Amino acid sequence: EMSGRYGCKHARSSVRTFAPAVCRHHASDSKQQREELVEGASLLRSLGISDNLKKKHVIAALSSLVAQAKSRVEGGEIDLAMGRLLYSLAARFVGPPKRRDMLLDYICRRRIVSGQQLTAALGYLKAHPVDPVDVAGFEQHCGIGVSISQDELTREVKSVIERYKSELLEERRNFPVGVLLGDVRRKLRWADVKLLKLTIDQEVSSLLGPGSMRDEQTSQPKVKKGHDSNETPPMDGPNLIGEARRFHRPGENYLTDGYVVTPKTMDLLSQHVKATGGKVVTRFPPEPNGILHIGHAMAINFSFGYAKAHGGITYLRYDDTDPEKEEERFIRGIQEMVEWLGHKPYKITFASDYFPRLYECAVELIRLGEAYVCHQSQSQLRGLHPPPSPWRDRPVEESLQLFEDMKNGKFKEGEVTLRMKLRMEDSKQDPVAYRIKHTAHPRTGDQWCIYPTYDFAHCLCDSFENITHSLCTKEFQIKRSAYYWLCNALGVYCPVQWEFGRLNLHYTVVSKRKIQQLISAGIVSDWDDPRLFTLPALRRRGFPAKAINSFCAEYGVMVTEGAIYPELVESFVRDELNRTATRVMAVLEPIKVVITNFTHSSALEVEVPNIPGDPSRGSHRVPLDRVLYIEQSDFRQSPERGYHRLSPDQPVGLKHASLVISVEDVIEDSTGKVTELHVTSQQLSECADKPRAFIHWVSEPLACTVRLYNKLFLHENPEEEPGGFLNDVNPDSMQVIKNAKVDRTVVNAAPLENFQFERLGYFCVDQSSTSSQLVFNRTVTLREDSSNPV
Repeated sequence: EMSGRYGCKHARSSVRTFAPAVCRHHASDSKQQREELVEGASLLRSLGISDNLKKKHVIAALSSLVAQAKSRVEGGEIDLAMGRLLYSLAARFVGPPKRRDMLLDYICRRRIVSGQQLTAALGYLKAHPVDPVDVAGFEQHCGIGVSISQDELTREVKSVIERYKSELLEERRNFPVGVLLGDVRRKLRWADVKLLKLTIDQEVSSLLGPGSMRDEQTSQPKVKKGHDSNETPPMDGPNLIGEARRFHRPGENYLTDGYVVTPKTMDLLSQHVKATGGKVVTRFPPEPNGILHIGHAMAINFSFGYAKAHGGITYLRYDDTDPEKEEERFIRGIQEMVEWLGHKPYKITFASDYFPRLYECAVELIRLGEAYVCHQSQSQLRGLHPPPSPWRDRPVEESLQLFEDMKNGKFKEGEVTLRMKLRMEDSKQDPVAYRIKHTAHPRTGDQWCIYPTYDFAHCLCDSFENITHSLCTKEFQIKRSAYYWLCNALGVYCPVQWEFGRLNLHYTVVSKRKIQQLISAGIVSDWDDPRLFTLPALRRRGFPAKAINSFCAEYGVMVTEGAIYPELVESFVRDELNRTATRVMAVLEPIKVVITNFTHSSALEVEVPNIPGDPSRGSHRVPLDRVLYIEQSDFRQSPERGYHRLSPDQPVGLKHASLVISVEDVIEDSTGKVTELHVTSQQLSECADKPRAFIHWVSEPLACTVRLYNKLFLHENPEEEPGGFLNDVNPDSMQVIKNAKVDRTVVNAAPLENFQFERLGYFCVDQSSTSSQLVFNRTVTLREDSSNPV
């Protein structure tokens, strides 16, 4: 075996394992934790701070800072103002100890005396990560030594109030005090905020009379802000929430919390900005082993939208590093869905484009002593705490030769891997960088038998493409340290990884594996079955791309994960189709109606507006003949109380026709089922009493098939139900109506064309339709609760 060829000492190295601590230690650990919390609380109280602090590292840092400060200040006394600054420094500082000591010295010498100055100092150090610190520039940026007298402050406040005097007298205490604060602080940046607010209060009171502006403003009712109901959210990027509002500018990666700065960082960033022209560069990196779903739509809109909103570009990069799972149909399908949503990639790339370069990076990592070839099996690497590799410290030259042998096909699958020397956030030790797969790749064929893992390839492909913001969902947060580590270990440009909450949906599954199970079990027909929430399924069901984009823009991107109900997405679809879908009439469960007093020799033509209330959208004409069809539910022989439609004693109006029909005779079959109605008609203008309802109808219609879709699963979390999601399928998730009738103006409708079937809902022409048999899919009902007819 190869392990024998390259030194049996590695193969025979013993692996020591340690049993977990026994339970008797738990009590002492808990006691120690309680003592630490009590000690921390006591420390905070001594500084006049009321926070309930539970972070050990902050308590430890604060304790150390307080001890050092007592030895530096005269008399060893720390006042409340200094205590608050020390607390803020302990909680917020990230960086080398030498720089924290520098800030501590400024605080102890009372050169930094306000939270505003400390914030400026922290920002300056973060923006200038390379030592030595430019002391003069630092002090100027932080207002060190700047003193603003009360007279100077009062003069500037009076000047600002005079500037806004007319508005103040008109709006009085509803005038926003923040405007005054902002104007004064633009001139006197380092003014004490509390003293400034007090001075503004005093000067405004002398103008308007006694009372605090803030007191009166807080008593005013707050008006909730939001989009007007007719206003569409901006489509050039989703709403950014929380941390996303503070994204770094291109080239300022080092300002991002957690970003690792090395001696090469600033030079690499300079080269990066030169290569990109300072543009935002994002990417959408799907694996071509399945179809995109509604969660991907959020990611697509975020990546493309953020770049577009900032004049940048977005790559569509396929993460095709697993040849066993990738298929050409998925590659085509992904691009089709991205373009259907309205996005045009700057360039389409593949991870496989970079296979030669990635291989060179792996060789370099071995040369640097940061990677090694390992013979542990896949089963040995599973779990949270796998045993350490006995081959971790094998000689570099040995790993280089073994890695070349891997590339040249001298090992079987699973025999060896290339592993990186690092520990990830989830405590995973030495993740795999390369593994063997003797499978032809869809694009590179048999050129390679070793393939990089996501942990290795992803960050390097981002680096090669000069990505500025590597946006991914929250499950990749545990891989962030490996992302930064690998780029820095190889000395290449390191993008910023930022994670956002994954979008989850109730009453469905979006996992590729689970959808494949549904397909294999015959529960759904394929990836585009309209009951699924894949993007092809939603398109086939009739969801407009604009509605999905509007949902993504309005719902926004969040740091935390959340689950929504399908009805929320459907509400955006309903709003969009209400504005755009042509109205036609269709009858799903027809009953024949004969107008006995119809005197015309041929059918009449009735004009129907395409979009009511919008003449610019035009109209279409439908025939009205002696025989027409209405819904069975629109007739009752014995109507219940409150029933307003057709019955033997109650006439009803025909929509758009200006006719009122009254029952003359009811025809039944041998089972007592009503099969035909004979009615008389009268012009609406001639009726003494207006009918209580108007119903839809069709005459000389086309036969069609209609599919009514409901939720695919019975419970909102089907995977948590007993027996799993396959046992929670809704037996009524699809109802097929084969004898429906629709007005003939839709005869030339194209696949995926949307219509509103009046009083019934929104429908879409299915792609399986033929010239002789149209098939319609119900997209959404007219109302969220469709239990009552309209």
